[in-house]
Amino acid sequence: MERTMSVEEKIKRAEEIYARRQEGTQKRTATVTVNNENKKDIKLLKKMIIQIIVSLLIYLVVYIIQNNNYIFSEDFLKKANEILSYDMNFVQIYENIKQNIEQGINQINGENQGEVENTENTENNSESTENINENAIGGAEENITDNTNQTQDTRETQNNEQTSEQNAETTELSQEEQDIANIKATTTFIKPVEGEISSKFGQREPTTSTVPKNHTGVDIAANMGTKILSATGGEVVIASEEGDFGKHLKIQIGEVSVIYAHCNNLYVKQGDQVTQGQEIAEVGSTGNSTGPHLHFEIRISERTIDPEKILEL
Repeated sequence: MERTMSVEEKIKRAEEIYARRQEGTQKRTATVTVNNENKKDIKLLKKMIIQIIVSLLIYLVVYIIQNNNYIFSEDFLKKANEILSYDMNFVQIYENIKQNIEQGINQINGENQGEVENTENTENNSESTENINENAIGGAEENITDNTNQTQDTRETQNNEQTSEQNAETTELSQEEQDIANIKATTTFIKPVEGEISSKFGQREPTTSTVPKNHTGVDIAANMGTKILSATGGEVVIASEEGDFGKHLKIQIGEVSVIYAHCNNLYVKQGDQVTQGQEIAEVGSTGNSTGPHLHFEIRISERTIDPEKILEL
């Protein structure tokens, strides 16, 4: 059981609680000591540095004055006096420049006048000579003009005849004939393969619907696997297995290109350089073909030409 407190004990307990509360409410003051000695040391250090710099500058000035006498030498002072004593007369300089310019202008005008007088004299002399010789050479001039007119007429007629002949020649030659002449002048051909021509160049009547009516080359029939020779030298620009041509090559030499189509095997690839007579492929029947043969095609600037008009097949 808890012990019961007496009235005196309760009063004493209350006084103790009140005293503790009074002690907690009192303000506590803190004392801080400031050290001013560091500030004093910094100020003294600054003063010492300034005094050292000033003393160095004074010493430097004294050293320069004692060891460098050029600034106060007689030569330097004489040159300074000469420069200061020299008097430039700007008015006189201006007058001299003005006189020189006026003299140059007068000289130029005099030369121009002399040229004008000379030209006038030459014109007068030429007029007098013309008047003297007019009566003497009048008839001769008429004869000369007649002769010149006749020669001009004959030259014009000759030029017109030549141009008309050239135009006639160019108009008579068709585009195909011009292409054939250019091919023969720039490229030589050999027969690519031995065999009979089974289909010629141009329009034809095919028996099957898959064969085109307009034949852009010639078909040379040969046995399967027969070696195909390059008809010309050049670069292989196409080596493909796609399309109606099947396995085919396109060899370019200048503006002329040659196509070898429906091959069985290709011996060269795109980018190769071939020589005339080199084995480049085998006869086959790939693509849109009805039997083993070589489709041989010649083009110039992508215009097809009859190969039989270029070489004997």
